[in-house]
Amino acid sequence: MEKHALILATTGDFMEKFELSDARLLQRLGYRVHYGANLREPSWFSGEERLKKRGILTHQVTMARSPFLLTMNLRALREILELIGRYHICLIHCHTPVGGLLGRLAGMISRESPLVIYTAHGFHFYRGASVLSWLFYYPVEYLLARGTDILLVINREDQLLAKRLPLRRRGEVYRIPGVGLDRKKFSPPTGEERQEARRQLGIGEDFFLVSVGELNENKNHRAVLEALMFIRKKRGSLEGFQYGICGGGYYQEQLDGWIRRRGLSGRVRLYGHCSQVRQVLAAADLFVFPSRREGLGMAALEALSMGIPVLAAENRGSREYVRPGENGYLCPWDQPEAFAAEILRLQGMEENRRRRMRKACLRSSRPFDLRYSRAVMERIYRRANRMIIRQRSRGKGKFAGRSGRWRSRWGSQRRSTWGGR
Repeated sequence: MEKHALILATTGDFMEKFELSDARLLQRLGYRVHYGANLREPSWFSGEERLKKRGILTHQVTMARSPFLLTMNLRALREILELIGRYHICLIHCHTPVGGLLGRLAGMISRESPLVIYTAHGFHFYRGASVLSWLFYYPVEYLLARGTDILLVINREDQLLAKRLPLRRRGEVYRIPGVGLDRKKFSPPTGEERQEARRQLGIGEDFFLVSVGELNENKNHRAVLEALMFIRKKRGSLEGFQYGICGGGYYQEQLDGWIRRRGLSGRVRLYGHCSQVRQVLAAADLFVFPSRREGLGMAALEALSMGIPVLAAENRGSREYVRPGENGYLCPWDQPEAFAAEILRLQGMEENRRRRMRKACLRSSRPFDLRYSRAVMERIYRRANRMIIRQRSRGKGKFAGRSGRWRSRWGSQRRSTWGGR
């Protein structure tokens, strides 16, 4: 009997960016892979044909990014239930907050009652989050955990929080190294490659800061702009500095206006959605990652993998890999003056110290290599596959209603970096 797996996410480009490796693993285990997402968002997604060539069936699911758009998300829930019934989906792997919400609800409601895996790319409740976030998101996650067979987290803080959640009977939690870092692609540039990248971008000999991320309030790019204004006030000008931001989003027009009104246009460039991020990073002297909240932050890890120091806002994600004074520095997300001080410190660093820091950057990126992520995900999918086979052999097609006390099969005292056993 053919096995069907459904990968769910909010936006159409999620599969191409992060999930192709997982899709291949599922295919190797004999699954027909389906991808459900809002394929009309973002507007630049045009990869349906490429996914089809890889044997992945795509389905339009009209889910919204916000869980509060109830009409749209109820429609999406009906669409997911229809997909599960039509293809007899036996495994759902859901991502993103709304994808995780709807996927797990569908798994609990559907007569097929598939096994459900949820990857939490960063809980919305965390140390330092608002009381409102805890009051809303924690109870929702607690209830949805009862419809979750395998919960994947990407940082230690979320792993500790996951211990409070009542997963289904025999439910398991794993900490994984994000979606995995492609260290072959994001390798240190040669001297010639770096010079050519700087020539094409018109950087010259300036100290070049780069940020990568969607333009929204959480990514907090404005903190870096305010830091540049502190530097301009202190030095009298921003001569010798340039700042480039790769990413698009609803905040772009507002950010662009803010840059122009403060006279930063000559020193700050918005590159928009950028498919060639590595070429921009190859020209960078410093990667700035000022997000208020990050589950992990693959963009910063990609920079470290290229030997670029990271100046990040201190949060549970950046604490996983930034070692202050070794491969970068951490600042409070709401203190632009602290960002300014660290930018000046790194800009004035002597060459010997800079070389040592580049080596430390490369070392710190290794534990997040793609091969570790693939190894853990293969173990997780094989575990899920055994659970499905066992249920089928017993003549039980349903996983719903499996209650019981959650138990982790991975003690936090183990020395191994990743895993759930």
